[in-house]
Amino acid sequence: MMRAAAAIVSLAVSVALIVATSACDQGGSASSKAHYGECPVSGHYGEFHLSPRTAGALTVKTTLPAPGWWNGGDTPDSIKSGYEYCMAANIAYRSGLDRVKVENAPFPEVVSGRTKDFDLALAQITITPERSKVAEFSPPYLSSTLGVLIRDGEKINGDNIRDVRIGVAEGTTGEEFVKKRLKPTKPVTAFPNDPDMVTALEEGRIDAVVHDTTILLAYPQKREGRVRLVGQYRTDQGYGALYPKGSPNKDELDRIIRQLIDDGTLTKLSAVYLGAAFGQDPAKIPYFTVDNGS
Repeated sequence: MMRAAAAIVSLAVSVALIVATSACDQGGSASSKAHYGECPVSGHYGEFHLSPRTAGALTVKTTLPAPGWWNGGDTPDSIKSGYEYCMAANIAYRSGLDRVKVENAPFPEVVSGRTKDFDLALAQITITPERSKVAEFSPPYLSSTLGVLIRDGEKINGDNIRDVRIGVAEGTTGEEFVKKRLKPTKPVTAFPNDPDMVTALEEGRIDAVVHDTTILLAYPQKREGRVRLVGQYRTDQGYGALYPKGSPNKDELDRIIRQLIDDGTLTKLSAVYLGAAFGQDPAKIPYFTVDNGS
């Protein structure tokens, strides 16, 4: 699962050295205790002011493993880089917080509103009306589509996908999309994590996976060509940072995330971490449609 991380670490380190070195020239300097793994940080240290759960730290919930997004290993203490981890590092830096405290939790728990003791969650979470009833969301920081992953050599496409065994990630928008819009003729299997789901595909227990394209893109190269991405569905949705309902930090966190978008920081992180992990251009993946023309 984490082989993609090894491929991007060397590139990440070189960018980190360049950007982090110049950070103090942009209006502030981190304390000597600051630790952001291998992430490049920029902007003004301490420009924004949060009331964090843990003094001096930004507490972030996520679901591991997530190569490209959270690189280094399967445990919170092992994470050193990745798109969302470095996004959190930049939020911490600009808030004058010296470290990112990573907490691992099952995805359904993260998006259900059942966890409270964190500042924000970053776990490739699609913003939906249902989730917004139990949690707060930031402005979207990345658009999302749903990809279709199959075993190499199979002939599954937008015309016959309803007639195969589909696997989905439990509690995701992919699960809802398959059950409510695709409505396949065979039972849908929900998996608690992505590695188990892709392994089931490889072993022939399911025939296709429908899940976030940005997550599935890394699998063809990680699984050495045993699986391939054959299509994607438009969702007109995006990923957002999730905050506990009623978070006192929402407005300030929103301002930081908008700044990260506007000043190009997130674009740079995407090029370094997601571009290498994907291994292919998502824009070139064919779009499938359902009857109502998604």
